[in-house]
Amino acid sequence: METAVTGSEESGVAEGPVEEAAEREDGGCEGLWELPVERCVRRAECGRCSRPQKVCLCPFFPVHPLKVSTCLYIIQHPAEESRVLRTVPLLAACLPGDKCKVLIGRRFGEDRYPELAAVCRNSSTLILYPGAEAANLEELALIFPSPSTIIIIDGTWSQAKDIFYKNSLFRLPKQINDLRLCGKQWHYCMPSPPPSPYLVLLVWASLPPAQLEVQLKTSISSQYVIRTQPTNTCLSTLECAAIALAIMEKNDGIQETILRPLQALCSFQLQHGAQIHHSKEHLLKNGLYDKPMPKNKRKLRRMELLVNNVKI
Repeated sequence: METAVTGSEESGVAEGPVEEAAEREDGGCEGLWELPVERCVRRAECGRCSRPQKVCLCPFFPVHPLKVSTCLYIIQHPAEESRVLRTVPLLAACLPGDKCKVLIGRRFGEDRYPELAAVCRNSSTLILYPGAEAANLEELALIFPSPSTIIIIDGTWSQAKDIFYKNSLFRLPKQINDLRLCGKQWHYCMPSPPPSPYLVLLVWASLPPAQLEVQLKTSISSQYVIRTQPTNTCLSTLECAAIALAIMEKNDGIQETILRPLQALCSFQLQHGAQIHHSKEHLLKNGLYDKPMPKNKRKLRRMELLVNNVKI
C-alpha cells in the first residue's frame, strides 16, 4: 500500500535543512554585530594644497606669489570643480589672489556678472580660444598694451566650446578690422590675409572696444600625462596659463615656476599606481585605441581628422 505524502509533509522535508542552515548562519552573525566598530581616520591633509601630507605639493609652489601685471579670469565648468586632480588650484597657488580669479558656471549674463561684463568690454582683454579667427598670442604680445587681462575657459573641449558659443560676453565684436601691423606702425591694407609674419586683426571702429580672441601656436606636448588629451599638443588649463603669462610678461621663468607643481603632481600619481595617458590621437595612430568607435557620425569624423593630422 502506497502512503500519500501531504503538501505540508513534503514541504517540511524540503525546508527543514534550509531553515537549520539559516538559523546557524544567523547565529554566527549575531556575534559579529556585537564587535566594536573602529572609526575611519582620514589621512592628515595639508591646509594649503588640500593634499595628503605624504604627497604635499607646497614645496613645489613659489615661496611668494609671482609678481605679474597680467590678470587671469578662469571660467570653470561646474564639472571641473568636482574633479580630484585639477590644475586650476595649482595655478591659483602660484599667483596673487587679485591676479587669478575663478568663476564657476555655464552661463554668464551681464546682470549677474557685471565685473566680468566690464572686463570683456575692456580693450586690453584677450580670450584664449583656438577659433578660426584667433590671432597668435606671441605675435600680438609685441604690440598689445600692458597690463592686460586674459580669459581662459577651464573644462573639456566640448564643455569649453559650449561655454564660448553660448555666452555672448565671450564673443563681443573684435576691436580691430582690416589693419596690418608692420613693425610698430599701423597701415591700412587689403582685407586679404597677409603673409607671415604679418598679422591680420579684425576691428569695428563704430563699436565699443571688446576682447580679442587669441590662441597659442606651440608644438610642445602636454606634461599633464595622467589625463587623456584629444591630441598630443592639447594643453591643460595650467599649462595654457603658464605659457600665456610667460609671453605677456616676457619672462620664461614664469612658465617653469607654474609648471613645477604640475610635474610633481603627475610624478606622485605615477609613483602610486597611476598610468601614463597617451592622447587619443596617439592611440588611434598606433592602433592602441581599445574602446568601441563612436556611432555618432560627427564624433567619428573627428577621430578620422585626428588620425589624418587635421586640426579640429
